[in-house]
Amino acid sequence: QVQLVESGGGLVQAGESLRLSCVASVASGHSFSSYSMAWFRQTPAGEEREFVAGISQSGGTTYYQDSVKGRFTISRDNTKNTMYLQMDNLKPEDTAVYYCAAGPAIVTLTDGGGSWGQGTQVTVSS
Repeated sequence: QVQLVESGGGLVQAGESLRLSCVASVASGHSFSSYSMAWFRQTPAGEEREFVAGISQSGGTTYYQDSVKGRFTISRDNTKNTMYLQMDNLKPEDTAVYYCAAGPAIVTLTDGGGSWGQGTQVTVSS
């Protein structure tokens, strides 16, 4: 029902910023604004994907992992079928592959359900 493509990753130094984008292609009869969205990341160690930030269908409610609060900002533009993650003051421990996900609720995504993109690599050097 929805296909997701992430972009915006890259190699930066600690303290710098990146802005990730996630563009959704939604099947006919469905609306981007009906999906809760979130960003997850997977570290180089290959551990389980961890929740980074989530946003409600309207964009009015946001959620963050404690380690990124005050540094990352999630947002969405329902007119462009796009979700963003503004990442400021990046740290080496933020290095990971970042994935966007869409589903009927945030809890669906944290349970591993929903639709997922292929990921974009973010590398932060010290």
